[in-house]
Amino acid sequence: MEWVEHLNQSMQYIEEHLADEIDYEQLGRIACCSSYHYQRMFTYMAGLPLGEYIRRRRMSLAAVDIQSGGERIVDVALKYGYSSPTAFNRAFQAFHGVAPSAVKAAGVPVKSFSPIVFHIAVKGAAQMDYRIENKEAFRVVGVSTPLERELEKNFQCVPKLWEKAAADGTLQKLAGLMDSQPMGILGVSACGDAENWKYFIAVSSTKPCGEFEEYAVPACTWAIFSGSGTNQSIQMLEQRIVTEWLPTSGYEYANDLLAPDIEVYLSPDPQDARYEVWIPVTKKKG
Repeated sequence: MEWVEHLNQSMQYIEEHLADEIDYEQLGRIACCSSYHYQRMFTYMAGLPLGEYIRRRRMSLAAVDIQSGGERIVDVALKYGYSSPTAFNRAFQAFHGVAPSAVKAAGVPVKSFSPIVFHIAVKGAAQMDYRIENKEAFRVVGVSTPLERELEKNFQCVPKLWEKAAADGTLQKLAGLMDSQPMGILGVSACGDAENWKYFIAVSSTKPCGEFEEYAVPACTWAIFSGSGTNQSIQMLEQRIVTEWLPTSGYEYANDLLAPDIEVYLSPDPQDARYEVWIPVTKKKG
């Protein structure tokens, strides 16, 4: 399948550039999506973040280079992007359980982490409720936090923004501004490659934004998936969208529109939440 072929071509690009700086935007271009969507797809399909995969591959190859005896440890560290020997030693020991210097001795065990190859696996059928909707541009207002281009670096800042918004009354204020679809508290990931990445907690509103920031969501075709359960279950739904629905749907991410991914929280109860996941899509060509 073409989609899987693109992902495996991106894996080849990583292998060819493990001793160089890996361009996440180029990975997205190879896989015909943005670097943001690429990282999300990779994490859901591989079971670990892209940055962690790259680190493991580099540490695996670093051990081979050191064992060969042909390179100094400091040169191996530089080869795989570590300007600080201390940082390299720490990363190497965290992965292999031994210091780089110990690996030069015969018989010292190290770990090997092989390159990933993607395949489509057929799983047991499970229902997914979704609809395709064309929607004109709309405006959201709320609070935001900047996001790093490497997604795993954002695992703390987004939850902290939600905690702060709940504690300081921001969510209640935003609820009072909500007056248009989608009706709910929104988590908006504005992460097009041509813009500064931000995550918004917001509502759709035509009212003056006052103290809040505004963001224009462009006209787009959306694939909208509904779900319920704990707030953690929305991540399981997003994983299923990427790994089960998207590869066989006839759609792909609409990256040229710079439309964000949106989580719509329809009810606030964290133990019995109702939510929707909106992803911008376009029909595949051909």
